[in-house]
Amino acid sequence: MSHVVAVSFRRGHHFSKTPGMSIRLLAGLGVDGDGHCGVTVKHRSRARKDPTLPNLRQVHLIHAELFDELAAKGFRVQPGDLGENVTTQGVDLLALPTGTLLQLGDSATVELTGLRNPCVQIDDFQNGLVAATLDRDAEGRLIRKAGVMAIVRMGGDVRPGDNIRIEWPAAPHRPLLPV
Repeated sequence: MSHVVAVSFRRGHHFSKTPGMSIRLLAGLGVDGDGHCGVTVKHRSRARKDPTLPNLRQVHLIHAELFDELAAKGFRVQPGDLGENVTTQGVDLLALPTGTLLQLGDSATVELTGLRNPCVQIDDFQNGLVAATLDRDAEGRLIRKAGVMAIVRMGGDVRPGDNIRIEWPAAPHRPLLPV
């Protein structure tokens, strides 16, 4: 069964977030109290270019299976370390299309907007980690494995152990692209 493994947030702009017992998602804003909460873009480099852009990165989700893959390569990564708000298990986040809705727990719902593009801060956390979060498919196309980004469609509390329900968007499906 697909479920939430961990939830994390942190005030201000920091790379890693602090795991907790619950987070509150606010519709149209993000994670209550988190440095990326807001209607407009909060990612520093994007905000410098145009602070009026919509915030398509309100919630960052990573699949716990990535941590196992990274451990096999010699990295030690725990929930919240890579800046994610929600750590999932049993959901192939990277295979879901843009616009997929994920109901987290009883009521919170997020809509997937795109892939997280691994940045230099990941290497600052652990040297070589950026390369470990990238791969190539059989045709040589780049695969970004550092999680997905979402906006909050319906607010609510999310806790470790909460079930995840997936609602696919109407076809045709568009693949997740970096946001």
